[in-house]
Amino acid sequence: MELAVETVQMTEQQVGPPVVRARTRVRHWVLVAAATAAVIAGALAVNPAQGTVRPIRPAAPSALPAAVAPDPAKAVLPLDCGPLPTTVALSFGAVLDGRPSTVVAAHCAAENGTPPDGVFLLTPGQDGRPQIAATLVKPEEGLTVTELKLRSDGTITARGRGYSSDEIPRYAPDLTVLLSWHRQGGDWLRSRTTEPATKV
Repeated sequence: MELAVETVQMTEQQVGPPVVRARTRVRHWVLVAAATAAVIAGALAVNPAQGTVRPIRPAAPSALPAAVAPDPAKAVLPLDCGPLPTTVALSFGAVLDGRPSTVVAAHCAAENGTPPDGVFLLTPGQDGRPQIAATLVKPEEGLTVTELKLRSDGTITARGRGYSSDEIPRYAPDLTVLLSWHRQGGDWLRSRTTEPATKV
């Protein structure tokens, strides 16, 4: 606020015109206004308005029915499952950056143990098959995702179970992991918080 006030004050001191220069400045601004009007008129003549206003910003993030969102079952997810199939644990459809998208948590369909989840952002691909637009959680992180949501402000959130060390048995996660992603520029920035699993 102080910087804004100082800037205004400096401008007033510099602009404060002597009486002698007042006519020159008025004439200058009249010429500038006329030139600007001519440019706008020319632009309208070349590309007249169509009667609709289009927003410059992309559509706000919003939920999307699964029938319209990219189908995670048709995506090739980067999971190293060998001969085992993949299982989609959680997913939701949304409009993100103006595109239909799906956020999906998936893991290998192992019969034993607790296979870790990967979380991926899917968007429509050119061949009709969903493509991976971003990897939000790598399976190597060893998390089991138990909750996946989209907040009204466009933030993606997840809750999962994890391990504080390699010595912890994979059937007994000792951490609750809270994750969130928000869009900044062309990237998804992630925040992570962990707490003992007993606080769930």
